[in-house]
Amino acid sequence: MINKLVFCLLLLTATTVSGQSVFQSAKWIVPGFKEDTLLRPCPVYLKDIEVHQGLRAATLYLTAHGLYEARINSKRVGDAYFTPGYTRYDKRLQFQQYDVKKLLKKGPNAIAVTVGEGWYRGRFGGALEPDTYGNDAGLLFQLELTYNDGRKVIIVSDSSWLCTTGPIRYSGLYEGELYDTRLKPVLSGPVKTVDFPKDILIASTAPPVREKEQFHPLKVLTTPKGEQVIDFGQNLAGWVRCTLKGSAGDTIRLHHAEILDKEGNFYTGNLREAAATDTYVLDGKGKASFQPHFTWHGFRYVKVEGCRVKPEDFTAIALYSDLTPTGSFSSSNAMLNQLCHNITWSFKGNALDIPTDCPQRSERLGWTGDAQVFCRTASYLFDVDAFFAKWLQDLAAEQAPNGAIPSVIPDVYKKYRKDPRGGTAGWADAATIIPWTLYWVYGDTAVLNRQYMSMKAWVDYINSVSKDGLWQANGYGDWLAPGDSTSLPYIDQCYWANSTQLLINTARVLGKSDDVDKYTRSLQEIKSAFLKNYISPEGEAITNTQTAYVLALQFDMLPVNMKKNAAERLATLVMNKGNHLATGFLGTPYLLHALSENGYTDLAYRVLNQETCPSWLYPVKMGATTIWEKWDAIRPDSSVQAISYNHYSYGAVGEWLYRVVAGIDAASPGYEKILIHPHPGGGLTWVNASYNCAYGKIVSNWKTDNGKFTMHVEIPAGTRATIMIPGKESVEVAAGMYDF
Repeated sequence: MINKLVFCLLLLTATTVSGQSVFQSAKWIVPGFKEDTLLRPCPVYLKDIEVHQGLRAATLYLTAHGLYEARINSKRVGDAYFTPGYTRYDKRLQFQQYDVKKLLKKGPNAIAVTVGEGWYRGRFGGALEPDTYGNDAGLLFQLELTYNDGRKVIIVSDSSWLCTTGPIRYSGLYEGELYDTRLKPVLSGPVKTVDFPKDILIASTAPPVREKEQFHPLKVLTTPKGEQVIDFGQNLAGWVRCTLKGSAGDTIRLHHAEILDKEGNFYTGNLREAAATDTYVLDGKGKASFQPHFTWHGFRYVKVEGCRVKPEDFTAIALYSDLTPTGSFSSSNAMLNQLCHNITWSFKGNALDIPTDCPQRSERLGWTGDAQVFCRTASYLFDVDAFFAKWLQDLAAEQAPNGAIPSVIPDVYKKYRKDPRGGTAGWADAATIIPWTLYWVYGDTAVLNRQYMSMKAWVDYINSVSKDGLWQANGYGDWLAPGDSTSLPYIDQCYWANSTQLLINTARVLGKSDDVDKYTRSLQEIKSAFLKNYISPEGEAITNTQTAYVLALQFDMLPVNMKKNAAERLATLVMNKGNHLATGFLGTPYLLHALSENGYTDLAYRVLNQETCPSWLYPVKMGATTIWEKWDAIRPDSSVQAISYNHYSYGAVGEWLYRVVAGIDAASPGYEKILIHPHPGGGLTWVNASYNCAYGKIVSNWKTDNGKFTMHVEIPAGTRATIMIPGKESVEVAAGMYDF
């Protein structure tokens, strides 16, 4: 718990530092030259400074309109990428702080800051138009030098800087990067100072994006079309570092793809408008190492043009937010273990400063529905408290005055929406689901305090547009469900009730008794209208789908006397599908919970273990290394579909693996009280799982041998646990190690 408290204090300290107080004398600067091309070279800001003897400390504060990379004496500042990060830039722009003392030397020092397009002004979003937030590649810079004798020198961005362009001829999130080694920065002219608000500047609070795992080529292929393709063996989000040598003007192109087509050829049909190509033009001066600066790709395969591939010269590097791993799960079922691997890697591939839907095509957006269905699973895999908390502040910043919430955060589509109304069930409900999830997992009421008005505004918005106790809105529904579609108004009503319940829970925690009473009355009306309009007297849903019964059961929409029949109907629907799921984005996360919590654990395992499509193990059987957007992305005949092959939504089953199969759950906020309640089954003979909560490591290992069940449990200091052993009485224990 101490480590968690220290982190919270550091986070609190960081958030109290305002950019207005830090950058008091610094000026926003922009290039003095005109940019007149669609694919714009990255400007390079230059400044020479003098450092004297006796330097005690050197602190750099930095942000940009775009993405920046700073160098001092040709050495990179920091190991974070895609800074200053992705936020609602016109309301919240982050800045970073660096200790740069070791990069400076006595005498002259050269500072160079390159600014890439990024989310701020690059071609991004569905319309692929540039300049979403502005057309300036602005820089704000402040370097504070403190000497042993107490002198303090402050160097800021101002009109004394120079600006040029260098070898990065363009670098777009979708396009990729063009790097011409022959071009070196030359002093082309002065900068302009411009006025931009500083009161929106905030210190970074979430872990930055860093380079993580590295992958060497698994094999080099020659496809039936004669293409030279590297297989790195893992679908990931990141880039390729390569060592190249050739004559001046030689051009090497690296094209990125997730899959090969049915014939084994390089396939990019699912990338939409994303070129996903990095191009290097050589200067002929010997071997040199290259990697992109302001772009990333979702890929497993790389097609190389312009040189012969030597495997030792190419390395794939994963990029994602530097989140602390917290969970581990392994079992006697190798395919289930691969599924866990795929779930983890899909989150890694979609945790690049914000939770995204996919990392490869011309999208890569913060879809709220994807984030909310996966948040609890993510919390088992990594410490995602600060990661999601930062994103939630942008959700609140994007919220309309009437309380409506866009489906994408930050909202790159807002300028194309003529009607400010909106808010989609299962997507906008991220406003209530994620704050409550973070509170339950990490035990910190700060997120509830910070998001409460946003949560309340969202529920009030639904109340304001509902009629006769019913919310009927357009939406995405049970997105990409392989079975019959579930009624949108039915889904609306269920999510309205769920968000209202979470608001009640939050109000109770925060001591807002008037709101508890108000929204409790509202919830009763919502459920009454649901039963009256969507459930027959016999307890049958008007939409006879798996998702309809899943949501009714999981969101407590039914009176006790109807739940048994609803669970039976759900089980029947599943069995009638041959133990296959028929759920989409909204039903899938809860399906196995709805079964196991209502007496159908064996059936839940049969669904989990299903290997034919649609199922979780079908993609595993087809060679997937991440979660697919659609269950049948690659069909049984090996034909491929133009969709994402790295989409974590269906990986939300990971929560069931940890909470139900391994049995690790929080019995109170923050795991101060722990529940260990494994559910053996599905042919598993052993499961080993652990989770690092704020108090320490929780372990739940179990095995069965000739019908005998044994279990090893570890409970961290400062907590208590209830251990429920199958077939025995529950046991209350304090911290320690236990064998049963």
